[in-house]
Amino acid sequence: MKPKRRYTKKNKHPLPQNVYPIGFSIPGEKIVASVPPKTKLLSSLIPGKPDTYIYNTEEDYYNEYKQSIFARTLKKAGWDCMRHYEIMANGCIPYFPDIEKCPPNTMTLIPKQLIIKGNALYEKLKDKNIDDLTSVERNKCSDLANRILNHTREKLTTRALAEYVLKKAKHQDAKKILYIKQPYDNQDYLRDLLLHGFKHTHGTNFHDWPKISYVYKSTDIDYSKLYGKGITYTNLLEPSMHDDSLDSTIEDDIKNKKYDLVIYGSYHAFNTCLNEKGEEFSCNYVETMPYYDLVKTVYKPEEIILFCGHDIHQCEYTKYNMHHVFVREI
Repeated sequence: MKPKRRYTKKNKHPLPQNVYPIGFSIPGEKIVASVPPKTKLLSSLIPGKPDTYIYNTEEDYYNEYKQSIFARTLKKAGWDCMRHYEIMANGCIPYFPDIEKCPPNTMTLIPKQLIIKGNALYEKLKDKNIDDLTSVERNKCSDLANRILNHTREKLTTRALAEYVLKKAKHQDAKKILYIKQPYDNQDYLRDLLLHGFKHTHGTNFHDWPKISYVYKSTDIDYSKLYGKGITYTNLLEPSMHDDSLDSTIEDDIKNKKYDLVIYGSYHAFNTCLNEKGEEFSCNYVETMPYYDLVKTVYKPEEIILFCGHDIHQCEYTKYNMHHVFVREI
């Protein structure tokens, strides 16, 4: 039987029932209060050119975007990219060629039409020096940067994304939530930033197991050694936001239905392999849902939520759409 699809007047590209688009997000505290003064037309940080990745701290990296009117970004392995959010959160306009080619169910919360306007505006101004911009041109840039910044603050924070998930799954009233991660210690922007968002909505009633340690503040972690130098997604939460005592009772708490919902922060992953040159690549698609056999005997299908935050994946989400499945790249 083919999965049911949701047809609405607004949705011309329906997804299977209980499958929803999702994207990255950014902590609200990382978003500037207003568009900063600008000293350059285009950021010198160029995606795909490692020699321009000269920033070792989050502050220096963010300042590059704060002082730039525009900054380049692009599709990498997936359309969604943390850089898009970091640019917008710092009052900068993304210059994103080919964004029109993005699939309609991918990056649905990103202000695509505003970015398209930004692309056209940059093309008109790209041969100018910032000091040569007219007052009309400056006002157009400022207005657009403000519109994008306001959208980011309203729609793209980690808290807003957590609320989006619960609204789509019709579980806005859930009080206690168990958040299970795969048994690998890899970083995952979608999963890790949603942890931050849910902690802001539910506090210790949202329990991540195993603990995603680098999202919490610690003196024992070298955050700079993590993916992307740990910028944006690490060192965010106070240690008290994790109730360590709950870690030892996970199985019993599932059996006793202590939590209203169970969320799998990433329901599948790839093992990392090496090619003949010693280079890492993703291989061996595996499902990673600890306690799933137990969970599905205790919880109703609609009380289980699955996330897929991968760029390139073999995501058989229709296999699990008896649950609520959120997929980043569709």
